[in-house]
Amino acid sequence: MQFETPLQSATLVKRYKRFLADVTTAEGRKIIVYCPNTGTMRSCSTPGSQVMLSTSPNLNRKYPQTLEMIRENDTWIGVNTGLTNTIVAEAIHEGRIKEFQNIDRITREIVTSKSSRLDLLLEQRDKKIYVEIKNCSLVEEGWAMFPDAVTTRGTKHLEELASLVKQGHQGVIFFCIQRSDADRFRPAAHIDPVYASTLAEVSNKGVQIIAYQAEVRPESISIRKAIPCFLK
Repeated sequence: MQFETPLQSATLVKRYKRFLADVTTAEGRKIIVYCPNTGTMRSCSTPGSQVMLSTSPNLNRKYPQTLEMIRENDTWIGVNTGLTNTIVAEAIHEGRIKEFQNIDRITREIVTSKSSRLDLLLEQRDKKIYVEIKNCSLVEEGWAMFPDAVTTRGTKHLEELASLVKQGHQGVIFFCIQRSDADRFRPAAHIDPVYASTLAEVSNKGVQIIAYQAEVRPESISIRKAIPCFLK
């Protein structure tokens, strides 16, 4: 995924109120920017870090700039979770996900039941593959982990995938790791033990768990390689 216009460099002052951040621009101005990330941004929100911002063409937006990525320990980290599905869908379309080859059709935002919606439906001849995508920005000691905050909604997505597998479909939970300083994945059981145990349960029921690492650069974000997943 290429950014259509060049991003603007700034310095993070602080992230607060979940969807806002104060930054200092290269010209020395302190501004408020939109932070499209529902998590805690643990391990990727250190004050003083370099960040990259996009600017919306919508002149009516209260905060025109959006926080796209942050640089921690010489590693760029994608923090705009609104881009994650696009990054993964693009990689699938280009055949860069080995588990998803020869896909005939990709549909986004699929309603699967009265109370559940999943990110992608992949159709391959008569087979339906339901995919829920999670953005992973938390890394500790080389481990990429999800979630960085308790997520009851995420747990419901796992249960929905297991239900679809029981109906004869393929269900996949896809962790998109938007940073390059990890070489393996595991659930963050110390943050959300219910999610971690549910992930193990649905894996035993046939839900496929895969993790791919993205290369994050100020010019683009692209899926690059798979990394191994561990559930314990």
